[in-house]
Amino acid sequence: MAAAPARSLSFSSSYRRCNTLFTLPFPSSSPRSNVVTLNRTLRQNLNLQISAVSMSLQASPEKKTSETSFLDCKESGFLQFVKYHGLGNDFILVDNRESMEPKITPDQAAKLCDRNFGVGADGVIFAMPGINGTDYTMRIYNSDGSEPEMCGNGVRCFARFIAELENLRGLQSFTVHTGAGLIVPEIQDNGKVKVNMGKPILTAAEVPTMLSPNKDFSVVKSDFDVDGVTWTVTCVSMGNPHCITFGRKGEQNLQVDELNLAEIGPKFEHHHMFPARTNTEFVQVLSRSHLKMRVWERGAGATLACGTGACAVVVAAVLEGRAERSCTVELPGGPLDIEWREDDNHVYMTGPAEVVFYGSAPL
Repeated sequence: MAAAPARSLSFSSSYRRCNTLFTLPFPSSSPRSNVVTLNRTLRQNLNLQISAVSMSLQASPEKKTSETSFLDCKESGFLQFVKYHGLGNDFILVDNRESMEPKITPDQAAKLCDRNFGVGADGVIFAMPGINGTDYTMRIYNSDGSEPEMCGNGVRCFARFIAELENLRGLQSFTVHTGAGLIVPEIQDNGKVKVNMGKPILTAAEVPTMLSPNKDFSVVKSDFDVDGVTWTVTCVSMGNPHCITFGRKGEQNLQVDELNLAEIGPKFEHHHMFPARTNTEFVQVLSRSHLKMRVWERGAGATLACGTGACAVVVAAVLEGRAERSCTVELPGGPLDIEWREDDNHVYMTGPAEVVFYGSAPL
């Protein structure tokens, strides 16, 4: 499927009129009518022209370009990417296997992630050469330009991206170096991705949090004051910090849909008790094997899903005696299956990762 030509882009402060061409899966009897041309003046210091190709449309007979050949395009001055999502947690995936230096800067990534003036995403993920004996390295820029240690939904998208780049088929697994350590994703026959997320970290200093630890140096069912309200929290690191709460002190059944996440989320994220900031999960127990959560992600805000957050939630629920070790975690974007095994103390996450579209942006 051929991408529409794109002529110019500068990540600069000047204002310039540009065209953005998206091919989207609108209902139609003819693929040709599924093209929408948007002329837009960009007003947030970003001059962006994107060519995007939807996966749901058939290529026109006049000019057929395969997905692989599109990804193989190495035209100078253009950023080729594929947008993926894992339960609505969406990412721009970039083939960076030839270098350990990201192809774009954090500031450029933030502009690309802008949902009004850019491509729109929760982050940009780079597929890089492996180090320390691993097959690949994964780095991420959040939508605010910050760099997290890793991302659970992102690593599933990363795995599907690698499988496409390498033309892998069927059951596949490989090793990935991340800022949180070694991650091993496995692409299953049904298309879902199962990921060994490693051991949870419970020691307060390693999460990190400055909340007073228990005798075993963990923070489990601890009091945490936010603007005069006391919450009961458990702190877990899945390579990145998480603060999990099942409600205010004395509450037994938090109704997560009633929360004003945009108001309370930043107060947790930026609280001085979390020196590296924190992701925050608000959890409702539906049963001992079914949990419902909403998340405020560090550096991204409210998102539809958070893989490491779902893992941390199950660990916290087990530690607080609220759930079994194998649970379905319901997120706004859909369910994830999480298991915290007793035999190896590792947490395993299983869920989908899907292509949204292929695109290119002149740099």
